[in-house]
Amino acid sequence: MSLPAINEKYFTSFLVDLLNIHSPTGFADPAIEFVEKELSKYKQLQLSRTRKGALVAKWEVKSDLPPVALTAHADTLGAVVKEIKPNGRLKLSRIGGIQWPSVETEGVWIITSKGDRIRGSVLIDTASGHIYSAAGSKTPRNDAHMEVRLDARTTSEKETRDLGINIGDCVAFDPRVEVTNGFIRSRFLDDKACVANLVAAIKSMAEAGQSPARSAYFLISNYEEVGHGAAAGIPDEVAELVTVDMAVVGSGQESDEFHATLCIKDSSGPYHGGLNKKMRTIAQKHSIPYKTDVYPFYGSDGEAFWRAGGDVALSLIGPGIDASHNYERAHMDGLNATTNWIMAYLLEH
Repeated sequence: MSLPAINEKYFTSFLVDLLNIHSPTGFADPAIEFVEKELSKYKQLQLSRTRKGALVAKWEVKSDLPPVALTAHADTLGAVVKEIKPNGRLKLSRIGGIQWPSVETEGVWIITSKGDRIRGSVLIDTASGHIYSAAGSKTPRNDAHMEVRLDARTTSEKETRDLGINIGDCVAFDPRVEVTNGFIRSRFLDDKACVANLVAAIKSMAEAGQSPARSAYFLISNYEEVGHGAAAGIPDEVAELVTVDMAVVGSGQESDEFHATLCIKDSSGPYHGGLNKKMRTIAQKHSIPYKTDVYPFYGSDGEAFWRAGGDVALSLIGPGIDASHNYERAHMDGLNATTNWIMAYLLEH
């Protein structure tokens, strides 16, 4: 059985649009709504939301086999306003594992509880070279010394509050998306690239008139970056769960940007041996370029479901992403391999 063709132009356009939608954990509704609107085009899917706000799509077919599920997450790293300083600038509390050095001088949007958007920049509090000289370069890049300088006339806490900014307001970092020479680089490819993999797979199969071999659920979660995204939302009838999330690229890793990867073990332990074997067999049958790897500092939505008591066989696949939780980069070769792997899995019994 040949796999449906992937529309790379569509994939790239969808992913770029999704990356440009701000969706830090806790504030991911705009991204979920965007994916929901896209998937609503396919009459094969039954769409619903969990109480937590995740999106569930069911593709039901006639089969005696129990359903399977795949999951990817639309929430990203970000921050909230932790404190308004006496000079009107903001201290932040990070959401997820964003690294301060990677966002120094980056632009941000403060999205207030009323929905207003106020522009700003992330700086160290000793940013001026003409004042602090070499001392500025020695300032630790940590929660105590990073601040947001607002692009508004404010030099006091009161003036900042008068702008409508309050403690707990969302702070969204610029993704800085660029597409060049087959590469896509942006913040938050983790895990919006894999949401695009799922959506592109559904589109390709639907337009080719093909259906999954058994009923399939697709969960687009919204709390993965804080560890409990898919703890709820996978129905009890599901027998297998494939988490689609980024593969770690870097020193000591087997993964690269030009392959998909099957994760054998991460910080929580090994994935399901039987399903891993099945995923390898499927990849080999369809000549999908893949590698296997171990991720030392990593957890997934599938494991969140396991920890919540989910009784499924679990595997983790995904495209290689360079510089995770930093300024990330992927290549279409790895992205296409992942989309093909998803379709091959869905089409196999």
